Amino acid sequence: MPTRPPPNPTPPALPIRSTDPIVVLTGAGISRESGLETFRDPDGIWARVRLEDVATPEGFARDPAQVHAFYNARRRGLLDPAIRPNAAHAALAALEGFWPGGVLVVTQNVDDLHARAGSRSLIHMHGELLKVRCADCGATTDGRADLSAADACAACGRTGGMRPHVVWFGEVPLELDRIGAALADCGLFVSIGTSGNVWPAAGFVREARAGGAHTVELNLEPSEGASLFAERIHGPATAVVPAFVGRLRAVAAEATA
Repeated sequence: MPTRPPPNPTPPALPIRSTDPIVVLTGAGISRESGLETFRDPDGIWARVRLEDVATPEGFARDPAQVHAFYNARRRGLLDPAIRPNAAHAALAALEGFWPGGVLVVTQNVDDLHARAGSRSLIHMHGELLKVRCADCGATTDGRADLSAADACAACGRTGGMRPHVVWFGEVPLELDRIGAALADCGLFVSIGTSGNVWPAAGFVREARAGGAHTVELNLEPSEGASLFAERIHGPATAVVPAFVGRLRAVAAEATA
């Protein structure tokens, strides 16, 4: 007779308290099931477009029209009504609502799906696609329309310097001091949908571990840094993230029982 597969094991109890702050790092994998492309997969964006041409300050200086065309297309794609937050985004927004210790979502993504799902404690370390910045005066504004070199900055009036509010390769990610302080203080660090090879985000797990945090990877498949995490749970984000948030809800409920 064929043997039945063993039942799914009960996940271990999480070694955290409901008062522990949580830091969640998200990457392109959390938005893939919403219909947005990833970058580093074999069929991702960088397999078709040279990042040096469209995602560096040097590329923008050489050919601003090409860079604007690339980001205009991505912006229009993000604004497609078919692109919506998925169950993983919604689960993280719910977590922020019930976790006593506080939740900070640090995203490498430039989309707005976390905010649309309801997350409010949110850092876009690589910028935001629906914002534009003046390279001359630094003013940042919301921007959903196509951008070109002919556009003038509303703050300083200069033309030619308007660019996507996106951190390009060779530039420093945003709010690293705030992120570092949160990693040092958190009791739980969760990485979701990341490749594990983009720095400095790839080093966040080490920073969290140094502060004594429990570390968990939720990813479609093991990342390059998977061995650094105390727990590794692999599967689609829309399945593994809500399930993990369910475990955290049980921790919070037990604390109030």
